[in-house]
Amino acid sequence: MTAPTPAVRARIHTLASGELPSYVYDLAALRKHAAGVRAALPERVEVYYAAKANPEPEILAALAPYVDGYEVASGGELAHVAQAVPGRPLAFGGPGKTPDEVAAALERGVRRFHVESEYEVHMLAEQARRVPGTRVAVLPRFNLPVRDGSLAGSALAMGGRPTPFGLDPAQAGTVLRLLTDGTYPHLELRGVHAHLASGLEAPEQLAVAETIVGWATDVALEHGVGLGEVNVGGGMTVDYATPERRFDWVAYGKGLARLAQAHPDLTLRIEPGRALTAYCGWYVTEVLDVKRSHGEEFAVVRGGTHHLRTPATKGHDQPCSVLPVDGWPHPWPRPAAESERVTLTGQLCTPKDVLARQVPVGGLRAGDRVAFALAGAYAWNISHHDFLMHPRPGFHFLFPEGGGGEP
Repeated sequence: MTAPTPAVRARIHTLASGELPSYVYDLAALRKHAAGVRAALPERVEVYYAAKANPEPEILAALAPYVDGYEVASGGELAHVAQAVPGRPLAFGGPGKTPDEVAAALERGVRRFHVESEYEVHMLAEQARRVPGTRVAVLPRFNLPVRDGSLAGSALAMGGRPTPFGLDPAQAGTVLRLLTDGTYPHLELRGVHAHLASGLEAPEQLAVAETIVGWATDVALEHGVGLGEVNVGGGMTVDYATPERRFDWVAYGKGLARLAQAHPDLTLRIEPGRALTAYCGWYVTEVLDVKRSHGEEFAVVRGGTHHLRTPATKGHDQPCSVLPVDGWPHPWPRPAAESERVTLTGQLCTPKDVLARQVPVGGLRAGDRVAFALAGAYAWNISHHDFLMHPRPGFHFLFPEGGGGEP
């Protein structure tokens, strides 16, 4: 069980039944967490927020003082982030970029691209040629081999094996030559990018970062090119089973400091997403019914995985807390759990619409509220919103004092 912060709890109690489900974001908690992350990292490590984790404009703005820029992975995401945080540096990454997306990004002034294939180098060069005076910083993304076992704890591996992400290391010579031999004068080789996995603890993240930097510096030396930057990606773990246990940013920062000291000519860059914003968000709903089936009890709540898809996609139980509600406005008996453990499900016509299994919530009743924690990343924005066409949730942002917006 995970209790909401006092500010979140207070806001939940102000919401009427008809305003549920709702997302409640504690922006003061987000800023505090982001400030702690930034303080744990050495100055020569730059932080770009992976906007795909949660692109709500209020989230993007709250992070602005603590990040060096934003990583976007589509033309739509780029336009959205550019509008939400105008003037901030953007890096355009992700596979399958279209010529129209690249052209629009260049017209918006984006000058940093992570290229995923040799084709993207050619296509980016052609689009850049059409914008007079353009010079674009390019970081080829490579799918690198990794040391045995270094991705063993990964929740999602995107490298070190056959995947559609990035360039095969065997193409390094061809791509580096294209970017440095004058073939494409509008493009500048800025460095190397690699994002190999998600869900790693600090020691594994450091091992992966060391692998990436070592490979990048070796290949640059082999081909006689200079690198100013190595981007080691994101993927810091968020523990949904034990939400109070967080990624060890202090240990990670110390390790990156040692790595930076060993390579004084390189800027290191990271791109966290989930590990920055997950903790600030809550998905709040209410229990509609409690029922027994074949010896087990189920609570059906408003909403479900069409609003909060993460537990279904990752196969975990979303941590939650029950907020009892006194009073029952109906003349019929109030449904209530008789056993100590209840499975929380949504309103969808699929057995996969499960938010948390066998939760220790003895006595849970219809009308009680449930606040699902760690809903600040990969939640609403990756969910199948229109399945069964239930109403969309509300959104509430708790701003720090003096920060504007909602009181």
